[in-house]
Amino acid sequence: MSEDRLRKLLVELRAPDEERARERSWRIVHAAFAERHPLGRRRSMLRPAAALVALAAVAAALASPPGRAVLDSVRKAVGVEHSKAALFSLPTRGRVLATSMTGSWVVAPDGATRLLGPFDDASWSPFGRFVVASRANELVALTPDGTIRWKLARPDVRFPRWGGTRTDTRIAYLTGGRLHVVAGDGTGDIDAGRLPAADPVAPAWQPGAAHVLAYATARGRVSVYDPDRGMLLWRSAPYPHPRELLWTPDGKRLLLVTRDRLVLFAADRSTPVAVRFVQGVIDAAFAPDGGRVALLRRDELLLLGADRLRGRPERAFAGAGPFDAVAWSPDGRWLLVAWPEADQWVFVGATGRHRLEAVSNISRQFEGGFPALEGWCCATRP
Repeated sequence: MSEDRLRKLLVELRAPDEERARERSWRIVHAAFAERHPLGRRRSMLRPAAALVALAAVAAALASPPGRAVLDSVRKAVGVEHSKAALFSLPTRGRVLATSMTGSWVVAPDGATRLLGPFDDASWSPFGRFVVASRANELVALTPDGTIRWKLARPDVRFPRWGGTRTDTRIAYLTGGRLHVVAGDGTGDIDAGRLPAADPVAPAWQPGAAHVLAYATARGRVSVYDPDRGMLLWRSAPYPHPRELLWTPDGKRLLLVTRDRLVLFAADRSTPVAVRFVQGVIDAAFAPDGGRVALLRRDELLLLGADRLRGRPERAFAGAGPFDAVAWSPDGRWLLVAWPEADQWVFVGATGRHRLEAVSNISRQFEGGFPALEGWCCATRP
């Protein structure tokens, strides 16, 4: 192939959905740059002649048959082979909640999807009876069939999360950097104004009857708060770059995920019971029985014993990411990995040899780009 022909081919090459792919790639590169380990300034620079040689080598590689194979792989999404063409059903019981550009959707076990409304964020109530959702200046509670129960106008609503029992619930959410709590029926909204400003991380309710809430402050401290008594129960030392907070299903432990470590707390104290350094965890989820925690990194899914975070992580799935989110099935038999670049949902068996069931064309089914995975709930009818 001539040099002119190669140059023309590279200029004209367009991957599917290139603009959104470029935006996602920039976010990934930007995050990776932010997480880099600073190195000392190098004294020598790549000279122009060396750069030209390197460029020529790249062009020659692309012109070769292996290089053309790389170009072909760019043109098509990379994902699990022999995937299903559509989401015909879930591999086990429960319903999946997801949000795309068109709004929030509920997926039934038989694969049927229902659009709840044009929301930006959503999450399940503790037993799957309701959904709490948000858009720019509104908090909304609704049933899984889309029936709105109540609305609350508030500025810049984000990260709504529902906790409590079947009969006594609370909803936490952020407005800007302020933490708010409202009863499950939409009454008694309070601004926890005396507390430190919140970091943009979803707050987490402790499972059980006590209304105890954990949130991350703007300075990276974990604060555990009782909104009914207006009391701060404890606050941890700072841990920079918090990403996620989640309680064990029994409510006895609280896990903080940061950019480079996992920090496990007992429910009643600010001193961690375990700290484990793990780079690049983007999402985490406890198994329903609390025995394991799933850790999603950019290109792999790991399973780790939840007891003090000991042991060697088990790799359950890996691919040419980036992955986006992970959720356990309510019965603990499956994990769902969202894979935007491949436009796939990948169901990974949580036991044995980690059987895979992949579904392609996910964006088409949610009519608005690849959806954000919000949760998988519940094994029984609400």
